[in-house]
Formats: sequence, structure tokens, C-alpha cells
Amino acid sequence: MDAFAWPMLVYFVTVVAVLSIYGVHRYALVWTYLHRVRGTSIPTPTAFTDLPSVTVQLPMFNEQHVATRIIEAAAAIDYPADRLQIQVLDDSTDESADIARRTCDRLAEQGVTIEYRHRTDRRGYKAGALEEGLESATGEFIAIFDADFIPPAAFLHDTIHHFSAPDIGMVQARWGHLNRNQNWLTRIQAICLDGHFAIEQAARSAAGHWFNFNGTAGMWRRRCIDDAGGWQHDTLTEDTDLSYRAQLEGWTFRYLRDVECPAELPPTMGAFLSQQRRWTKGLMQTAIKLMPRILRSDAPIGTKVDAWFHLTSAMPYVAIFLLSLLILPASFTMLPLWTVPSQVVMALGLMCLCMGTIAACVFYITSQRCQGRSIVGAILMLPALMAVGIGVSASNSMGALEAVFGHQTAFVRTPKFNGKQASAADPALRRRSLFPPGTLEVVLGIIMLVCVGLALTRPFTLVGAVFLLLFAAGFLTVGIPRFASGIMDARPSRATAIKQTPTPAR
Repeated sequence: MDAFAWPMLVYFVTVVAVLSIYGVHRYALVWTYLHRVRGTSIPTPTAFTDLPSVTVQLPMFNEQHVATRIIEAAAAIDYPADRLQIQVLDDSTDESADIARRTCDRLAEQGVTIEYRHRTDRRGYKAGALEEGLESATGEFIAIFDADFIPPAAFLHDTIHHFSAPDIGMVQARWGHLNRNQNWLTRIQAICLDGHFAIEQAARSAAGHWFNFNGTAGMWRRRCIDDAGGWQHDTLTEDTDLSYRAQLEGWTFRYLRDVECPAELPPTMGAFLSQQRRWTKGLMQTAIKLMPRILRSDAPIGTKVDAWFHLTSAMPYVAIFLLSLLILPASFTMLPLWTVPSQVVMALGLMCLCMGTIAACVFYITSQRCQGRSIVGAILMLPALMAVGIGVSASNSMGALEAVFGHQTAFVRTPKFNGKQASAADPALRRRSLFPPGTLEVVLGIIMLVCVGLALTRPFTLVGAVFLLLFAAGFLTVGIPRFASGIMDARPSRATAIKQTPTPAR
């Protein structure tokens, strides 16, 4: 037996254990949905006899494509005009500021109570903008919409009455998808988000566990925000951070799965990866910041366990990435089938398949079924969904490690296009690095293809070729578009080249 067999076996066992444990948690969420959510309805709240005042906050940064749309949608919300205030919290540094300001001025002339606030320092990013907006907010309740959302006219009437219960601090609506079928990537994202909103949020709410405000398409009681310590910007997921601090203070949240607020999904790989990395890093930052306090709290043990899995949800990505790094050296480690290590590897591989991979399939298929979507369509999308999940593991793992080691990075917005041609080279996505973005994924994809070739040369490794192909497809599918756009970013534009060409002397 190879001298490296036992160390690699320990490595493999650790990785598989992580994937299996988080897979079991997914089974638990599906079970909770099927037994506590499906077939039930959200209790009808006692209606306010006198509607309270509401401030709608619209944080934005360089959103020229969607700024007018979201401001006009907010102004069209059905609510008494004397009890509705709209705040446009704009940190833009380009022509978006003029677009938003002109739209606000036009609506103000029409009698809409709207305030335009523009910052130039971006202190605290989105959290900082929301925090400063509260200084002039007049509403007892605060509704928040990101620039890529289109709140329906009935949104406030559908949500406000749930606050008639004095312990309700936040109400979250379900996200819809304006461009679900724009391309294969948006279809995959829609399924992933459906899993979160249809299963995770609904199950946590029904079980009485803590869940998070999703940063948009929700409403807060102003007193709850203040009681929890207000918006803080020491994490990249200020929404989750405030949510857990509020629930630690005893506030109750309500999830409205029947109230939908549609939004735009990132249609490019760069925008998608940037968003995923920010969410992953922010959740890990929140875990580091709040898990000790959560574990010391008086919350039920089930709530603490679920909070752990929620806030450390980056761990499966890290496990997949570590597994990817193991595959090449494992290909040169001889483990004959009749040895104990080989049998352990096969047993653990089967366990990982049942507890991890199949759990993910059940989770996402259930999320589509509960919304009346085709199960067959969901099954056909599963290989692509799993491949992309593998492909983003490298970027998400880097984000999680940055959080663990305290490396601070700027809040990188997710660009919105409003159905226009998406630019892969959006300035918001450019990161300083030695190599073009996507290089790591492309290298890992090539390594996986090499491992496929090695697996085909030995009968006892042939069974792993299918999984290696999935890993290769995932890394290359994610890496090649990012790498190509990075190369294009590095090339000077034609206009720049012309400008830099010296004029011949006359």
C-alpha cells in the first residue's frame, strides 16, 4: 500500500463528512417543509384600522439601466400618499446620479413625497446608505428594495398588516425572477434561489427557527432596527447580520411565501460569481461575529443548530474545493481494491453520494415541485446545476477564507441590465489580481480532464470517470467565460489605442 494512503484517507474522510453532514441538514429542511409548510397557509393578520406611516428606501450605486424603473415602481405602490415616503439613497459616481435625480424631481412635481440623497464617500456601502437614510426617514416601518426589483403595487398592503402583532420585527417576501429563461445561467440561478425561498425560508419560519432578511423585498419595524443596534457594515451581508442581532433581542420574523416581488437575475458569469462570493464571504463573517453570542443565547437547541448550518453554509464549497485538490495526487496513490483503505473510500464515497449529492437533488426538485413546475425539467437541469455548484466552489472558498483570516474587501455591487445586452466587462466586477479572473477554475478544469484520462487507464478507478467529468465541466464552464472576459478587459479598447497612437509630425 502507498505510504501516502492513510494521510489521504484522513483528508478524504474529513471532506466527505462535511458534505454528508450538510446534506443531512438539507434532508431535514425538506422534511420540515413537507410536514409543516406544505398544505398550510399563513395566518391572516389583524388589519390595522389606521394605516401606519411607511418609508420606502431604494439604495443604489451606478444603476443607470434600472434606476428610473425602480423609482417609478416605488412611486406607483398603492398606499395613502400622506403616509408614504420614498427615499432614493444613491451612492452613484456616474451618470446614474443625474438619471435618478431627474426622476425624483419629476415625481416630486407630481405630488409624490420623495427624497433624493446622494453620497460621495460610500462609507459603509449599502449598510451605510441605509443607516444615513434613517436620519430623515419619517416612517414607523421601513420597506427596502434593491434597484433590480419591481415591487408590485399591492406590496405594502400585503405586508403591513402582519406588523399588527407587536412582536413582529421584520416581514420578508419571496423573490420572483424577471428573466428566469434568459439563458442557461439564469435558469440555474432561479432553481437555486427557489430552493432558498421555497424550502429554506419557509421551513425555518414554520419551525420557529431564525431566518434572515434577504436585503430587499422586505419590511422592518423601525424600532426593531434601532433595538438591534442599527445597520452595521463590518460584514458584506449587513442584512443577515442585522437579522440575527434582532432575533437575539427577541424579535420575531415572518416569511410570506405567497407574496412575490420579482427581480432580475445576473445574466453573466462574472456578475453571478461576484454575487455568490460576496454572499458566501458575508455569511462567514456573520458566523464569526455572532455564532458565539448565538450559542450562548437562550434560543432552543434546534434554532442554534440551524443557525450554525445557515451561517456556515460556505463549508460544503470549501469541502468540494479541497476534494478537487485531492483528486490528482489520489490518482497516483495505489489502493488495491482488497485493502481496507480502498473499501473505506468506496463506502465513504457511497455515503457522500446519498447524504450530499442526492440530498441536493431532492432539495431542488422539491423546490420546483412545490411551485407547480415540471419535475422532469428540474431533473434535466440537475447535472448543469451540480456542475456550476462545483465550479463556483473555488471562488466561494476564497471568499470564505478571506472572512476567516479577516481580509477586508469592498462591497462589489451586482450589475443590473434591465434586459439590455449584458457586458461581461462591467467595471464593478474588475478585481486586481496577478492572473486574469477564472484562471484558477480553468487550471482545475484541465487537471480534472487529466484525471479523467488517468481513471480510464485503470479498471478500479474507471467508476470515478463520470464524477471527474462533472468536476471538469463545472470548473471549465465557470472559468472559461471569466478568463475570456478578463483577457478582453486587459486589452485596450480601440478608442484608447487610437488616442495613444502618436500623431505624426507635420
